[in-house]
Amino acid sequence: MFALTPAAAARIIDSARQSDAAGMPLRIAAKVEEDGRLAFGIGFDEPREQDLSYECEGVTLLIAPPSRELLEDMLLDFAEIAPGDWQFVFMRTSPPGGGCAPSGCGGCSSSGSCG
Repeated sequence: MFALTPAAAARIIDSARQSDAAGMPLRIAAKVEEDGRLAFGIGFDEPREQDLSYECEGVTLLIAPPSRELLEDMLLDFAEIAPGDWQFVFMRTSPPGGGCAPSGCGGCSSSGSCG
């Protein structure tokens, strides 16, 4: 399951307020580039019929079917990469295909994990 850290959720909620997108779900997307790298995208969006939709750290997340497997066991953080340089960072929380997958998301814990 894809999850947010509290820092990422706070930044997303703040960004939504500043851009008049308060209350809108956040779409998380991933794709494999031609060179094999994983590329990510995030943005406020309206739900679509096939989307997986759930709440994590107070943010409603949307994930389309093509991105689900690529985002499994991923965590989005908002971290200081260098002094004064804050960025969203995607991290894998367990090896692909490893670990136990939760059967559903009943909300997120303070550690930013769902399940």
